[in-house]
Amino acid sequence: MEADKYLPLIQEELKKLPDYVNEYYLGTNHAVTTTYQYLTEIRRFFNWLRVSGLSTAEENTAISTKTLEKLRRSDIMLYIDHLRHTTNAQGRLNSPTSINRSINALRSLFKFLTVTADVNDGEPYFYRNVMAKIDSLNDTKTLNYRAHTLAAHMYRGQMKFDFIDFIKNGYPQKCDKRALPAFKVNKERDIAIIALILGTGVRVSEAANVDLADLNMKQRLLDVIRKGGQKDSVPIAPWAIQYIQDYLTIRAQRYHALKKDTAFFLTVYHGQTRRMTANAIERMVKKYSTAFGHPLTPHKLRHTLASEMYEVTKDQVLVAQQLGQKGTSATDLYTHVDQNQQRAALNKISNHDQNE
Repeated sequence: MEADKYLPLIQEELKKLPDYVNEYYLGTNHAVTTTYQYLTEIRRFFNWLRVSGLSTAEENTAISTKTLEKLRRSDIMLYIDHLRHTTNAQGRLNSPTSINRSINALRSLFKFLTVTADVNDGEPYFYRNVMAKIDSLNDTKTLNYRAHTLAAHMYRGQMKFDFIDFIKNGYPQKCDKRALPAFKVNKERDIAIIALILGTGVRVSEAANVDLADLNMKQRLLDVIRKGGQKDSVPIAPWAIQYIQDYLTIRAQRYHALKKDTAFFLTVYHGQTRRMTANAIERMVKKYSTAFGHPLTPHKLRHTLASEMYEVTKDQVLVAQQLGQKGTSATDLYTHVDQNQQRAALNKISNHDQNE
């Protein structure tokens, strides 16, 4: 599970940070992946505070809340400028998305310290929240540009069925002969995972965490634990049911599943039956989609469901509900994916002009 990978990493980060950040960790309810990312961003910021001389602490663990309380907007803007001119692990400059993640992490920490924290007779650590004066960076790409890029990395309409058919019939011809035995063992499972994500829009971590008891095949419903730990129940697209059922038929025998093996998607590793991890699902989708000639990630499969659902319903609230999102702002992008509608509108304008 995701937690098995990230919880040790989170504990390592917390050892390098002050006690009040440990309290922040206990007092917030982010997904484990978000928590880990935020803690690494907080550590990076604390490193910068010491290097820039804004803190005289010799270690990050010694940085006082007094230092954070006295920070000015100009200090944070200086840090953002530092991030703009810093390269990442791939040697590229940090993108606006990456910098916004840093800003969001600091916003989250400062909100805890100035609002949520309950110290000193119920008072927060301090009241002056410098992050309230900081805006996120604008993405320089328009919704249309992002939507066009996104549409090129989706399996919409017939293409999703072509992809599944390729895994069934085309992939065995393309893969290394040494990989064929493993493919034959896992074919039904792999197709079921892809069909489940395409048929529900769940995140890859949510798919990995599905238990056998979470599936209601009669009502075509899937129970999921969303980011932040909220329970949700989502309908499964009818077309996906048969692929899930095909895997369900062979699951117990193929993977030697016992009653204790509650995970739905299983793998056998060194003779032991285990839950398939989100990372393994990422690699599996990349393997098949690359062989198919259109590489993508499980997240793009989620995008596919969202864009197709919006195209049918024109209802952003409904799409947000299916995806388990708290608001509709994240679904704005899907309203721009099908540029054929824009072209049709332009054609109507042209025809109208000619008829006058």
